[in-house]
Amino acid sequence: MRTSRPEHERWRPSIAPRLAPLPDDPEVIVVGAGAAGIAAARALTARGVRVAVLEARDRVGGRLVTVSLRGHAVDLGGHWLHAGPINPLVRLGTARGEPLRVAAQDSHLWVGRRHGRPAEAAALGRAFAIADRAMSTQATWPGPDRAAATALPPGLGPWGRRVERVHGLVSGQGLDRVSLQDFPSMEYGDNCFIAGGYGGYLARLAQGLPVALGTPVTGIDWGGPGVRVCAGSRSFAARAVIVTVPTMVLRATPLFTPALPPEVEGAIRGFTTGIYEHAVLHWPSCPFRGADRLASLVGGRDASPGLLTRIDGTPFHFFELDAPMAAALDARRAGPDGVRRLVRTTLAAHFGARALHDLSIPAVSDWRHDPFARGSWAVVPPGHAGARAALQAPVADRVWFAGEALSRLQWGTAGGAYEEGQRAGEAVADSLSGCRCPERRRRREGTDRPAGRRALRPQPSGR
Repeated sequence: MRTSRPEHERWRPSIAPRLAPLPDDPEVIVVGAGAAGIAAARALTARGVRVAVLEARDRVGGRLVTVSLRGHAVDLGGHWLHAGPINPLVRLGTARGEPLRVAAQDSHLWVGRRHGRPAEAAALGRAFAIADRAMSTQATWPGPDRAAATALPPGLGPWGRRVERVHGLVSGQGLDRVSLQDFPSMEYGDNCFIAGGYGGYLARLAQGLPVALGTPVTGIDWGGPGVRVCAGSRSFAARAVIVTVPTMVLRATPLFTPALPPEVEGAIRGFTTGIYEHAVLHWPSCPFRGADRLASLVGGRDASPGLLTRIDGTPFHFFELDAPMAAALDARRAGPDGVRRLVRTTLAAHFGARALHDLSIPAVSDWRHDPFARGSWAVVPPGHAGARAALQAPVADRVWFAGEALSRLQWGTAGGAYEEGQRAGEAVADSLSGCRCPERRRRREGTDRPAGRRALRPQPSGR
């Protein structure tokens, strides 16, 4: 693995919130100031619990970060607010008056070197609908868990490869490596964007929270009546700890003394790494018009699994990279400049080299090589479908986990991470106050999720 600083960390975030000092005698330690950590800290402070948040990076936000490029706010991590009807960040943003906008429903299709015909676009839509219906239906059948790829029907025609590629992109791994029982959790619509960037929104939510930046946790001792959390030469004692760092980091960095129970350790190690990267393009003459629209490039040797065009109506676009593309680049040790060459080669194959005369690629994400992320999100492989629920139970009423990996309905998203952070924060506050009433806890967490599910084509976009 490369040891150089990931390119997405070389840019300063567009918003740096004012943070409060840590309390002298915290009751709860929150490890990590991403979406889950911020949600947990907000929930705890609202309940009057003294909390200290320890963040390894020199900024808040985790895998959400917004930077300023040529005067425009651009997200280098997650950039969609997925699953609007159940996403707590959409509800909260609406209540706060945040500048949310619903994602465009129209998309572009480009076949080889020409615009896709209406009949081709309709055929692609039918292929997605058939595949989604088959996978959603079979996911509920009794029997052992299996790979999502086994549920793809044979009659998808020439568009089947495109369907599989897009689903693999938004799953973080190819469908042969994704649990079928876990797959349908992503199939919600009503996605949103937010002016000023998703990372900027989360940074505003961190305003006034007690967060220590540049404080990586090196050990968590939960063997006594409380917990002791070590961060370099500093040590913090508390009654409980909420750990929100990615499961990929927990796998790579032993933190706990004594070791976690085997079932908890097994759940953490059973996840695989989701890969979703994007290159930021500044391309004023891009042939696609209409703000915030997806573009499908099909045909040719170097087809892209996803392209988001005219972000917020600007000349900025996201070129998405899936797990196979990232693996091929890493095998060649290509680095960010290798990504740039791949993008230019792919676009030239579809639009011609002359069309790229004003193309620049100012930034490339590199979450899989970020030591504090080690990937874009956690993926449940076949046979591991119970892992998310397994991590929701506290360990000895002293150690709680939170993050997108625990969310069954919104995994891989900041909304899922935020909801799990709220859940953990409320659960810890209840535990400290002696409140163990399930009904009261359900009312506090909220139960406004829709009763039914809408199976829609997942959008190839940042989680």
